[in-house]
Amino acid sequence: MMKEEDASYGKEGTGMRFYKKKTALLALAFAALSATAFAADGADSFSDVPKDHWSYEALDYLAKNGVIEGYTDGTFQGNRTMSRYEMAAITARAMQASNLDIGARSVLEKLEKEYDSELAALRAQVEQNTEDIRKNREAIERFKVHGFVRTQYDYDKNTDADTLDRSANRFYMDLRLDMKVNDIWTVKAQSETNRHYNNGHLRSENALGTDTWQQTWSGHDGNFQRIWVEAQQDGRWLNLGRAWRGLGFQNVLFGNESDGFQFGIPIKGTNLTASGFWMASTGAGNKESLYGVGLWGAVGHNFDINVAYARSSLGKNESYTSGLIDHYEVDMTHPVFPPMRYPVVPVYKDNDRTNKRSYGYVVSAATNVAKNVRVIGDYVQTDADEQNKSVALRLNYKGTKLDDVGSFGVYARYVRYGANGWLAGDDEWGSTWNGTKGWIVGFKYVPWKNVEWETLFSRQKRDYGTSAEYNRSLLRTQLDYHF
Repeated sequence: MMKEEDASYGKEGTGMRFYKKKTALLALAFAALSATAFAADGADSFSDVPKDHWSYEALDYLAKNGVIEGYTDGTFQGNRTMSRYEMAAITARAMQASNLDIGARSVLEKLEKEYDSELAALRAQVEQNTEDIRKNREAIERFKVHGFVRTQYDYDKNTDADTLDRSANRFYMDLRLDMKVNDIWTVKAQSETNRHYNNGHLRSENALGTDTWQQTWSGHDGNFQRIWVEAQQDGRWLNLGRAWRGLGFQNVLFGNESDGFQFGIPIKGTNLTASGFWMASTGAGNKESLYGVGLWGAVGHNFDINVAYARSSLGKNESYTSGLIDHYEVDMTHPVFPPMRYPVVPVYKDNDRTNKRSYGYVVSAATNVAKNVRVIGDYVQTDADEQNKSVALRLNYKGTKLDDVGSFGVYARYVRYGANGWLAGDDEWGSTWNGTKGWIVGFKYVPWKNVEWETLFSRQKRDYGTSAEYNRSLLRTQLDYHF
């Protein structure tokens, strides 16, 4: 048996020294966990234990099996006296082994009794740490910040007039907050910020010589434009407040910011959800509220539906005040200091406009026609006297995953949106206005994790079916940085 003073190596003061209890415990744990002989052909577990030291194989084995641990600098520091708590921790880890023979387990049980108080303290500490981790995780999960930043460039040409529209060229940020109240309710907020590229040709002046171009639009000024609450329980859900809402798969009938509520109730024995809603669009020119019902879900194993009916608070042919800008005037009553100048303010029209439709519905369907190929279709109709139908067809091949670098998707679309074939549809950042007929092709690609690149090209007829019809070519490319 090696004497205590012989258990050192290297120069005096730098070697490893094992004390009796420590040596016995390590040897016991090693013997208990290793039923067969082995060669020391793995990587070194500790930088201060050379391969030719008598304890190397045992320490290396025990470290790799989680019985002992070193320090953050990769050392074992065997010349340090081991505390009772450390020895108790090693005993606890050794007893978790499943391949202990009767003799080894008997000895470990004796060690367990020896360090009973220390082991009890360790168990209490583990329980406390587990509870603290649970509370911290719960606190973190109650508050979530996410969204994306977009850089966008459009080549948007009226091919008949040979003019370009660069109004969509911009930096954009969508910032969202999720604040969990409890297992049912969550408070949500959304902030949108638009910053157009500072191109001189985008700026215009009114008749008074005052610059009227705004670097933000639709209230996208960095404030929280939308605040709402959501509730979910047993498949039932509700959203209430100002939020973005859509109807149908492609949001042709309605896809807009609105004040109101929407709820869904699962239909027992099916994969369908019935819904009801009341909402008032906050978009410019929308002076009505909408209410209606919807139904969506799976019918069979490979066929999804999404239908909705919405009715307007305004009757067909009912008149309302437009609120459109008639002209600008200098406000001489409210000078701005400094400097001394008078602001230019808009003067609104008080003329009446006529509501051309009082209700509308959408029927949407989607199915996989082959591996990685999905077809989506929306049909919309309102009760307007003309231009009252809209059709949107989409073919998707594969798709992107933000955490999968190299993933991609390709799509082709056909749209025919009647000028009155919608209630407050989504124009998809100006790429698919109402009164549009044409096709779109595009692709999406993930060049880096959480970054999505999309490029699309479209040929369209704008204001189709009217005397103002013109041809449009749109090339759009954008990068979205998700966080």
